[in-house]
Amino acid sequence: MTPASQISQQSSPGSIFVGCSGWAYATWKPDFYPPKIPAKKFLEYYATRLNSVEVNYTFRSLPSATTTASWLAATGADFRFSFKAPQRITHISRLKNCGEALGLFAGSIQPVIDAKRFGAALFQLPPNFKADAERLASFLDEATSSNLRMAFEFRHESWFTDEVYAVLERHNAALCIAESDELATPDVRTADFTCFRLRKSNYSAEEMSALCGGLRESAQSGDVFAYFKHEDEPTGALRATAVMKELHGQ
Repeated sequence: MTPASQISQQSSPGSIFVGCSGWAYATWKPDFYPPKIPAKKFLEYYATRLNSVEVNYTFRSLPSATTTASWLAATGADFRFSFKAPQRITHISRLKNCGEALGLFAGSIQPVIDAKRFGAALFQLPPNFKADAERLASFLDEATSSNLRMAFEFRHESWFTDEVYAVLERHNAALCIAESDELATPDVRTADFTCFRLRKSNYSAEEMSALCGGLRESAQSGDVFAYFKHEDEPTGALRATAVMKELHGQ
């Protein structure tokens, strides 16, 4: 039995959360943000159109308690925050001896977890990091105490093996289904939730419709988090908005 079928039997229907990898872009005016809205109101407005965001800020810096409190105050109870894991863990230490760094990261987002507004922690590995299932297993063993819902984006194709999927499944960590113009992750479920990162330059109307169908299907076996690319142009935000509208039959 494959990891995907095992997880499907164990999971229950979930919710679909859609957004972008960031929100603080003045260049999204006027197509996404209203022309006169101040920057301090961006997140509040963003949350009226999308129900989740992937915070890339945490890749380089950890948020203060004041910052996380402001994020929570600007959004509603149904909004979810996912966070990109610090580069010290993924790119510098490369999953080795990361207990202290992981603890600091988990502590910094604990207010979001306590508020039940946490989506997932994304661990995006560098493209030159080749598969090391033993190191991944050791990291996940060490990470158990952090109690984070984790998704892993592998950017070297050597990671896409049954051995790696088994390690992820054993720890209820998700294989992040990432797609770009260069690489597409196999659609394999290893956890009781799913994470998508959607990075292609273009999506046809047919591809967008198929994507919505895939999100609905994934939600039959747990929560789904889907994030479009952040960039100076509002393309990703508008695509995310279009997905939200289709999911709600608008």
